[in-house]
Amino acid sequence: MPTIREAILVPRVPEAVEIIDLDPAQRTRLSAEIDLAARALKALFKPDKLNVAALGNQVPQLHVHVIARFRDDIAWPRPVWGAANARPYAPEELVQRVTALRAALGAGQG
Repeated sequence: MPTIREAILVPRVPEAVEIIDLDPAQRTRLSAEIDLAARALKALFKPDKLNVAALGNQVPQLHVHVIARFRDDIAWPRPVWGAANARPYAPEELVQRVTALRAALGAGQG
C-alpha cells in the first residue's frame, strides 16, 4: 500500500494566516511554488491525484499542503487527515527522499 507523500509550503511572511494576507507578488510566488512542488511530487511518485489545501485549523501560520494521493493509499478517497499516524523516516530513507525531492525541485526551475 503506497504511503501518502506530501510537501508543506510555508511562506516566509510573519503573521500570515490566510492567503489573502499575502500581497499580490507574494501570492504569485506561492502559486508558482505550489506548481513546482506539485510537479516534483508528480514526477517522483506518479500519484493518481494531487491534492492542494491550505486548512490551518490546528496551526495558524499560513501553510499549504501539496499531497500525492494513490487509489490504494490508506485514506483514499477520503481526506488524509486522521487516516493514519505519521511515521518517521529511517535516516537513510530520509536522506534518499530529500535528495530526490531537491533534484526534482531543481529540475522544475529550469
